[in-house]
Amino acid sequence: MPFDASFSASASASASFDIGGSPGNGGASGGGIKIPAATQNEPENLLAPLHVFRFHIRFKKDGSEVPVCSGAFAECSGLEATMEPKQIKAGGHNYGVIQRVGRTSFATVVLKRGMTSTRDLWQWFHLVNGQTGYAYRMSVEIDMQDGAGNTVLTWGLAGALPVKFKAADLNAKGTDVGIEELHLAHEGLSLLGGA
Repeated sequence: MPFDASFSASASASASFDIGGSPGNGGASGGGIKIPAATQNEPENLLAPLHVFRFHIRFKKDGSEVPVCSGAFAECSGLEATMEPKQIKAGGHNYGVIQRVGRTSFATVVLKRGMTSTRDLWQWFHLVNGQTGYAYRMSVEIDMQDGAGNTVLTWGLAGALPVKFKAADLNAKGTDVGIEELHLAHEGLSLLGGA
């Protein structure tokens, strides 16, 4: 029997699903995360996918924005979270293993931009090392924007710490723009502004 796409779209547009619950009630509703099946009353399969070339990055300390390079980055990668499941090998359970929730780890976020005479990235990295002073860890917000420049999604990094700075490679025969990198370790990836 073929899959009825029209039924799937109309059913998802009018329903919401509860994917969480209070710990200890077996996942029953009440305190869980309610995910609406439609955004702005549109089925998911009718929403336009987001492009990756419009984004803006903000650095914040104690809720106030810090103008690090004015957020003008050419590339941002490493928005990843990985949960490593714990495997339990139960006696008498020979068909596979039991999987339980394990520790979540986060990838290092790499920011790249065309190198200029500003020293914001280097100074933050240098100060965090404690060689000439003291610098704060900051929270980072990465806005994904639509074609009109409106913010659609915002990723948040908690307690960001610069762990690597890489200056542009120099080559007397090269004609490319110099790219500098800042690698950030952080303590949590979240999707901000959601329900």
